[in-house]
Amino acid sequence: MKTLGHWPASPWRRSTVAAVAGALPVLAFPAPSLWWSAPVALVPWILLVRSAPTGKRAAHDGWWGGFGLMLAMHHWLLPNLHVFTFVIAALMGVLWAPWGRLVRRLLGGLPSRRRVAAALVVVPSGWLAIELIRSWQGLGGPWGVLGASQWEVEAALRLASVGGMWLPSFLIVVLNVAVAVLVALPRSRVPAVAGLLATAAAASAAWAYSPRPDPGDRVRIALVQPGVVSGPDRRFDRQEQLTRELAGRDVGLVVWGESSVGFDLGSRPDLARRLAALSRETGAGILVNVDARRSDKPGIHKSSVLIGPDGPTGDRYDKMRLVPFGEYVPARSLLGWATSVGEAAGEDRRRGSRQVVMDAGQGLRIGPMVCFESAFPDMSRHLAEDGADVLLAQSSTSTFQQSWAPAQHASLAALRAAETGRPMVHATLTGVSAVYGPGGERVGPRLGTDTSAARVYDVPLAHGSTPYVRFGDWPLHAAPVVLAVWGVVEALRLRLSARAPLVPPVRTAHGSPARPGR
Repeated sequence: MKTLGHWPASPWRRSTVAAVAGALPVLAFPAPSLWWSAPVALVPWILLVRSAPTGKRAAHDGWWGGFGLMLAMHHWLLPNLHVFTFVIAALMGVLWAPWGRLVRRLLGGLPSRRRVAAALVVVPSGWLAIELIRSWQGLGGPWGVLGASQWEVEAALRLASVGGMWLPSFLIVVLNVAVAVLVALPRSRVPAVAGLLATAAAASAAWAYSPRPDPGDRVRIALVQPGVVSGPDRRFDRQEQLTRELAGRDVGLVVWGESSVGFDLGSRPDLARRLAALSRETGAGILVNVDARRSDKPGIHKSSVLIGPDGPTGDRYDKMRLVPFGEYVPARSLLGWATSVGEAAGEDRRRGSRQVVMDAGQGLRIGPMVCFESAFPDMSRHLAEDGADVLLAQSSTSTFQQSWAPAQHASLAALRAAETGRPMVHATLTGVSAVYGPGGERVGPRLGTDTSAARVYDVPLAHGSTPYVRFGDWPLHAAPVVLAVWGVVEALRLRLSARAPLVPPVRTAHGSPARPGR
């Protein structure tokens, strides 16, 4: 393989560079939170891919870059899944192989301005198509979607209210393509600058014209975070102690984290009575999360259960979207060996069948989700459509306590709030717990992974509906259409080129081909 420019000549060195370049966007996510790096994080990868000598090599660069991205995004799984983490990253990385060929096709060599202009739309659409595929629950869900890295940027949150986190994703890739063109193709500055200006205009329009949630009343919601406590009995005791501290503080709802109750309440009426007593003491409903084998149904469920002064109210939500390998093993007959090399689920949890909006009292309607489900924007959107005033996610990332996972998971609540125009509460057992207002703004301090406390938040409510709630994932639906149109145009162009007659070169008197005039 020949050396092209300054890129490595060795295939393995080039693959290593591609993997490192693909991993760079991870720095924009928590915990590093270098969000400002996202508009240029893909530039080294794009420059490498466009320099590929063949389409096959570009596909390899795309694959290796995708491997690096997935491995870096999920590196915190290594202590639990071990070598299987590399297998998953390699399989998921395949999704970026066609994207690599697409980048080279549009930006390789010395492309025309028309081709560069097409790249500013088609390459980001290709990226969104990948995010659409990998967001399927069976492939791991929408963890690490590029647009989610901008959860601290108000303009990006406004964009999310229009097109979900997918719209910031699209525009971030547009920026990266434009910067790559400015670096490598100075003769194509015009379409690149046009792409930058169009992105700025879209962000400005979202900032100025996107509808904002109408402010309403406020509700006092308390989060109970027990911290790292071993054993379900001791955890229950600690949460009970912290909840008692909330008595007399005019709390409207108390929220415990995922797996906060390790016993089925039907089989443990003593625990149900203790929870009812806590509800009477605090004057508020308590949303707990039961992780146990059900007495009324077969199998283990993870369920959000609302407790009132008289015990369980009957409002219950069973988790629908389970964590692959953590809560179930996909195709267990084929991949069951994963349980022998890591901490994969020994028994599959059972799934719920529908989402639930609960009446928490005094007219407050809450929409619960459990842990991993807060990564799925369609779930929070449907809860908002069904009338939820507050979105809630009960989570536990204690297995990954010292990794980047807790902070990244908590950041998703800001996006879900901005997308739906509804405040969102992210309550965990061991941190990071956080509350965000209807526009994605943080409400009060976060509870870090070193905190054991009960804290009350004055949560603003809002009314109205965002464009994202009304129109859904329209950027995801538009991306395949863009790719299809581009594919048809390319096919027609190649067909016309094949039919064009070949004109023999005009030769001079000396027999050499004449140079065409300028």
